[in-house]
Amino acid sequence: MTMKRREFSQAAAGAALASTAWLPALAQSPIKPVSGRDYQALEQRALVEAPAGKVEVVEFFSYMCPHCNVFEPTLSAWTKKLPKEVVFRRAPVHFLPNAEVLQRMYFALDAMGLADKVHANIFAAVHTERRDFSKVALVADWLATQGVDKAKFMDQYNSFTAATKATRATQLTNAYRVDGVPALGVAGRFLVEGTAKGLQVVDYLVAEIKAGR
Repeated sequence: MTMKRREFSQAAAGAALASTAWLPALAQSPIKPVSGRDYQALEQRALVEAPAGKVEVVEFFSYMCPHCNVFEPTLSAWTKKLPKEVVFRRAPVHFLPNAEVLQRMYFALDAMGLADKVHANIFAAVHTERRDFSKVALVADWLATQGVDKAKFMDQYNSFTAATKATRATQLTNAYRVDGVPALGVAGRFLVEGTAKGLQVVDYLVAEIKAGR
């Protein structure tokens, strides 16, 4: 299950069910993923940042999305087992609430080398603590409680680099034609729904790409 543009009211519990209900059936009867059903092939390839010989996987997400929140532990476990040929990165989307603030926040933290450290805590702050992250001042105050240097964060947040990376994330979201999150882009060629089943599809696509197919 994904959160579509302008779709803000679905319960996170529904996402949890959608992301796990497939497991027994898949274990009993593995099915080869099918284009148009299990993933979408892009008509025009999107740009990738990964070097030649590597397969890039991009997670499109929003901290405001309850489904992204539910998906995060599963995705985190998956990323820890990636082969060296796979390069993983995240792209915060521009079409859910507080998008500009949260995009620049993510890239500021990434520049500081802290994005992975506080990633799960940000989800918890939004979905468990119900914190208001609609303004950067509120974000900066909360990050200070997480040990993030407030002045350095604001410098990065207001930097040309953070603004440029936010713009590129929006361009990439549009290039992949993402209309719901979480979603996974593969090698600039394929778009997969961000679920536990979707990760199995990504594994399949990565193997196909590595095999030259």
